[in-house]
Amino acid sequence: MRVGIIALLQETNTFIDRQTELVDFESDLLAVGEQVRELLEDAHHEVGGFFEALRAEGVVAAPIFAARALPFGVIRQDVYERLVAMMLCELERSGPVDGLLVAPHGATVAEGAPDADGEWLRRVRENLGPGVPIIGTIDPHANVSDLMVDSTDALLAYRTNPHLDQRAIGARAARLLTRTLRGEVRPTQVLTTVPTVIGIERQSTEEAPLRDVLLAADRMLRRPEVLSDSVVIGFPYADVEEMGGAARGAAASVVPDDDESTARRLSRELAEEIRIRQHELAGAGVTIDEALDRVSRAQGPVCLLDMGDNVGGGSPGDSTFLARAIIERGIAPAFVCLADAVAARTAGEAGVGARLDLGVGGKTDDRHGEPLLDSFEVIGLHDGRFRETQPRHGGIVDFDQGPTAVVRCARGLTVMLTTRRMAPFSLRQISDHGLDPRDFRVLVAKGVHSPVAAYAPVCRHLIRVDTPGVTTADVRRLDYVHRRKPMFPFEDPAR
Repeated sequence: MRVGIIALLQETNTFIDRQTELVDFESDLLAVGEQVRELLEDAHHEVGGFFEALRAEGVVAAPIFAARALPFGVIRQDVYERLVAMMLCELERSGPVDGLLVAPHGATVAEGAPDADGEWLRRVRENLGPGVPIIGTIDPHANVSDLMVDSTDALLAYRTNPHLDQRAIGARAARLLTRTLRGEVRPTQVLTTVPTVIGIERQSTEEAPLRDVLLAADRMLRRPEVLSDSVVIGFPYADVEEMGGAARGAAASVVPDDDESTARRLSRELAEEIRIRQHELAGAGVTIDEALDRVSRAQGPVCLLDMGDNVGGGSPGDSTFLARAIIERGIAPAFVCLADAVAARTAGEAGVGARLDLGVGGKTDDRHGEPLLDSFEVIGLHDGRFRETQPRHGGIVDFDQGPTAVVRCARGLTVMLTTRRMAPFSLRQISDHGLDPRDFRVLVAKGVHSPVAAYAPVCRHLIRVDTPGVTTADVRRLDYVHRRKPMFPFEDPAR
């Protein structure tokens, strides 16, 4: 048997004014053919799991296409069409396949294709025809559409957030495909949506109440008739009618063996586990002042998770609200990373040891604060590359945030200035740039759950802070146009 492998992943935030360009994929991942194997076979990524399981099953893996960009704004239409055209061209070039493993993110939005994942999956299905099984993985932050479900035989969501099980879920999807190809099973996929937004701070699978929903899914998975089930928590920062989060809400998917009635019944059961907890899943939110009050009473290091500027959710990574408040409170020593190419370049030109007045961060828009003005000493210059060997959110091994400057002001704030946005998935981002995270009383990480695996080993406390921004924890602050109604917490569908 010969199985093809295709991946196209980007989580799209429709509230940021910037667009995702081709260079965003080129600087992260854009590969065809055997390049895909070279880059991802050993990675903590679902595609790595595809290769691992196919090899164990004695199936020939045919890598075709893989592209990924860091979460950001809507993909430009011509960029999306170019990527899909490249994908389909490579699919034709690869020759016949008996089955296909796919890795869409599930929350990708492009100009002219609001359901971007459903659209490229539809085109792939048309290319292969109805007789070739297509099974894949999705991020649990997917906004699953009917088109995605109709174009595939089964989609399996990662079960952990932070996403540490991507490789394992990829392997599980590959084993399900090989069983399907051998005629042992016939997956029957049903999706049930719930009209609710799961608050971003409540999306940790290690904490109640979402943990309890996953435990129910685990119990269901032990039933002999269930091949797979998934809890899809949605991505609320995509204001698109066809998608979840802000549009269709959370979702539950169950894939039994050749039994649609059972699939519908069990999918509704799993969806009910979400609905009955919707008030708990909405989240409460900790203000900046409340968070800093906690810091003043705590033994450090303390990690402040900047939810409104969550780079892993598409934010610009240059919000200054927390950094400014930390300085005003006199909390030191403190650390923050800001994506600011102009300031990074200025510090680089000045050189190590130079002292200069800089306005750092706050340059993307008016949602993320104003530039932080102060006198800074340049204490380090780096190329911005680092490598993570442990399983971390996103399954990424090699990182490149571009030329990086580390500067420090007299009030005890150390700022890492990066040329490119970088999500805080790895603590090597700090330690490989001449800093020890244990030296700081407080570290700001621009994420919600994705930094936890990296920061928890060195931070006694992690506090999620409800800051302003395009990934604000309180979705009622955002101006939705396309979301469905009624939807909790905007409206209460039960009333």
